[in-house]
Amino acid sequence: MLEKRKLGSQGLEVSAIGLGCMGMSYAYGHADDAESIATLHRAIELGCNFLDTAEAYGPFKNEELLGRALKGKRDGVVIATKFGFTFGDKGISGLDSRPEHIREVVDASLKRLQTDHIDLLYQHRVDPQVPIEDVADTVKGLIAEGKVLYFGLSEAGEKTIRRAHAVQPVSALQSEYSLWERGIEEQIMPALFELGIGLVPFSPLGRGFLTGKAKRAEDYPPDDYRSRNDPRIQGANFDANMKIAEIAREIGGAHGATPGQVALAWLLRVSPQIVPIPGTKRRVFLEENLAAANLELTAAEVERLRNAASAHSVSGARYTERMMSYLDV
Repeated sequence: MLEKRKLGSQGLEVSAIGLGCMGMSYAYGHADDAESIATLHRAIELGCNFLDTAEAYGPFKNEELLGRALKGKRDGVVIATKFGFTFGDKGISGLDSRPEHIREVVDASLKRLQTDHIDLLYQHRVDPQVPIEDVADTVKGLIAEGKVLYFGLSEAGEKTIRRAHAVQPVSALQSEYSLWERGIEEQIMPALFELGIGLVPFSPLGRGFLTGKAKRAEDYPPDDYRSRNDPRIQGANFDANMKIAEIAREIGGAHGATPGQVALAWLLRVSPQIVPIPGTKRRVFLEENLAAANLELTAAEVERLRNAASAHSVSGARYTERMMSYLDV
């Protein structure tokens, strides 16, 4: 069984590694609900109780999937979901964190998830048109009503985090963080640890790149998120970035571990306030990911991995220009 870790100082405790559920319904190829549900059930069996979803995943389909999968299994499971986007015929169309919209989203999410409370509610992206104090105060009210237990932010900037935390304590920040995405280390992470806020890295395996099994963007089917939205695996960027995965592969070889397990074990060593949420919709990869919790890296290996991204500078932006505009607000 996985050890537990605390996210923030408000009492939220989750498994040391969580499960990102987005790819079960959205972005990464065709859905397989039967295998996804089996993966969710296997996660619970293995003590992985921290499940990450959002209304945007589908949209709506992923929350509905979790609602079906967790019938009779809700106790002991920590569900994290998110608000903050609007949707059109082609998916996400804009941002909306107005208090009335937050309440509408929460009520809709509760129905889709078939539950009476959301354990961890994130603002998916900061909305510059709505003061973060209003957002935090709205979630504070939802916590008082019992519809939400804990408050989180996603991809927020340092000043926004501090302003929100002053109104309603933030338990976790979800942000991309991995061996090849280190942008939050200089300002964001010190602020989190100062304030007692946990960090939940999404894409801790670099959207599969750090497993060593990733393909070039051009080789993914057109409906796969990575074919259009991941500059780091496009063209010459792919070759430049593969050097980081090769270092993880070398270290893994000394332990009988995969490069992905090395990447996750490195994250777990960075701080006890970090809980990565690698995503998968298959049991075999779930079990591989969770086994990383038992991988003991040496201090020298941890340092070599820490230096890998700077020694072999990451090539390419992590999102398209439009999505980059939503970050660190």
